[in-house]
Amino acid sequence: MLWEINMAQKPSIPKGTRDFNASDVAKRTYIMETIKEQFQIYGFQPIETPSFENSDTLMGKYGDEGDRLIFKILNSGDYLSKYKDSIIKLILSVLKKNQEYLLKMKDDIADEEILNFKNITTNEIRKIASSEIGKIVIEVLGEEKYDNNEEKNDDFLNIILKEVSTKGDYLLKFIEFNREELYIEATKIFEKHSEFIDSKYLSPYISEKALRYDLTVPFARYVVQHQNDIEFPFKRYQIQPVWRADRPQKGRFREFYQCDADVVGSKSLFQEVEFVQLYDAVFSALKLEGVTIKINNRKILSGIAEVIGAQDKLIDFTVALDKLDKIGEDKVKEEMRGKGISEDGITKLQPLFTLKGEFGEQIESLKSILSASEIGLKGIEELEFINTAISNLELKTAILQLDVTLARGLNYYTGAIFEVSAPHGVKMGSIGGGGRYDDLTGIFGLKDMSGVGISFGLDRIYLVLEELNLFPSTITESTKVLFINFGQDEAMFSLNAVTKLRQAQVKAELFPDAAVSGKQRKKQMNYANRRNIPFVVIMGEEELKSEMYTLKNMVSGEQQTVNFDQLLSLLK
Repeated sequence: MLWEINMAQKPSIPKGTRDFNASDVAKRTYIMETIKEQFQIYGFQPIETPSFENSDTLMGKYGDEGDRLIFKILNSGDYLSKYKDSIIKLILSVLKKNQEYLLKMKDDIADEEILNFKNITTNEIRKIASSEIGKIVIEVLGEEKYDNNEEKNDDFLNIILKEVSTKGDYLLKFIEFNREELYIEATKIFEKHSEFIDSKYLSPYISEKALRYDLTVPFARYVVQHQNDIEFPFKRYQIQPVWRADRPQKGRFREFYQCDADVVGSKSLFQEVEFVQLYDAVFSALKLEGVTIKINNRKILSGIAEVIGAQDKLIDFTVALDKLDKIGEDKVKEEMRGKGISEDGITKLQPLFTLKGEFGEQIESLKSILSASEIGLKGIEELEFINTAISNLELKTAILQLDVTLARGLNYYTGAIFEVSAPHGVKMGSIGGGGRYDDLTGIFGLKDMSGVGISFGLDRIYLVLEELNLFPSTITESTKVLFINFGQDEAMFSLNAVTKLRQAQVKAELFPDAAVSGKQRKKQMNYANRRNIPFVVIMGEEELKSEMYTLKNMVSGEQQTVNFDQLLSLLK
C-alpha cells in the first residue's frame, strides 16, 4: 500500500523501558553477580517463576493503587465477540427472571388493577432479581467470572432494570415476549449502553493473565503450590524482571529487575539479623560504603496509633509521619488534622517529632512514649534484639539506623521494616527494602507461614555506582586482542592462533574482512580503538613467513614481535 511505502515507521520503544548496550549489560551483570554471590554465601537457593501469572493470583494483593499498575495480557482469539455473547446471555437471563416475576404479579392482581401495573418500581423488581444475580452469573458464565462486589453487580441490574421498569405500557408487552423477542431485547440493551464495555466489566473477559508486578506474591504462590516439596525454613533468592504501569521518572521504570531474598517458615529474629548483615555484605562487595539501613517495626507504629487513640487511622497517620523529613513538622501536623487525628493525639506525638540520637537512645525514648501499649513494647523488644546482635557482630561499612517514620508495606508487613538509602550526598530514593510478614501465604490458603525478606533495587544501585564512579574499569572489557586481517592466507594463520588463545581463555577475535589497502587497515585499527580492545596483532606477509606475531599495545603504542608462546604469556 502507498502509505506503507511513504510512511516508514520511526523505531521506538515504550516509555519506561530501555535498551542496554554492551557496557550497560556488563555493569548490570556485575551488580547481579555480586548480589547473587552473597545470596549463595548466606545459603539462599535460586528459583524462577513465570513472567506472567493468572490475573486472580495478582489482583487484589497490592491495594487499589497497585491493581491499577498491573499490566494485563489480552486473551487470544476473538475475545470481544465472546464477551458480547456472555453479557447478552446474562442480560437475557435477568430479563427472563423479571418476566417470570412480573407474570406472577399479574396473575395475583385484579383486572381493574392492571393499569397500575406500569407503575411498578425498580426496587420491587430488584427484590427477586438482585438475589438471583450471583446465581445467574455463575450459571451462565461460570463461577470464576462471578464478582462478589455487590456494587458492581448492582450496576448491571440498574442498567437492565431501568430498561424494563420505567416504560409504562411497555411492561404489558414485555411480559408477553417469547424467547426470540427477549434475545432481541437483550441485544438492544447491550448495544445501547456503553457502560457494558467499561474496563471494570470488560477486564475479566478479555484478560485472564497479567505480567508479574513484583516477585513476592508469585513467591507466595510458589511456596503454597510446592509446599510438599520444600524443606522449611525455605531460603530462596530470585533475580528477575517485573513490570508496572507507573509514570516513568528518574530511577523509576515500567520494566525493571528485582533482586529478592526471603526466608519462610521461621519466626526467629536471627533472620532479620542476617538480612542486615546481607545488606552490609552486598554493598561492601560493591564498594558502596556508607549506606544507611533504616529499620522500624510495624508493632511500634501500631502502638503509637493505640496511644494517640487512632487505631483506625494507622495508615493515615503513618503516611503523614513518613513525610516529616520532606515537608516539616508543621505541615505533617496539618495533614494529620486533615485526616481526623485529634489535637490531643497530635500532642502525644510531639516527642516523635524531635526523636534523635543513637539507636539505643531512641529506643529508651520510645519505651517512655509507648509504656501503655503492649504491642508497641513488643516491637521495641524485637528492635532491641536486632540492634544488640548487630552491635556484637559489627557491620563492615553500612550504618544501622532506627527510623520510626519508616512506614513502607503496611498492607502486609507485620514486624520489622527495612529501607536502604544511598550514601550521604547522593540524591536517590531507596536502593533496597523489605520486612517481616506473618501470613503472606495465607492469601493462597496456607495459614501461619511467617516469613521475612529484602529486595535490592538494581536500577537505582546502578545509577548510584555510576554517579560515584564505582564500577571497576575491567568489567566492560570484552575482547582482549584483535587480529588484523591482511588477506586469506594471513587470516587462516591468524585464526589458528585465535583458536588456541580462546582455548587458553583469552578473549580474541579476527577482523572478518580483508584489508587490501592502507585505508582499510587503518579502519581495522580504529575499530579496535572504538571498542577499547587493548591489543592488536599484525600478521602481514613477513610475519607469516617467519611464523611470528607483531603485538601492538593500543594504549602505549608499543610494538614487539613475538612467537606464539610469548604472545600467550603477554595476553594471559
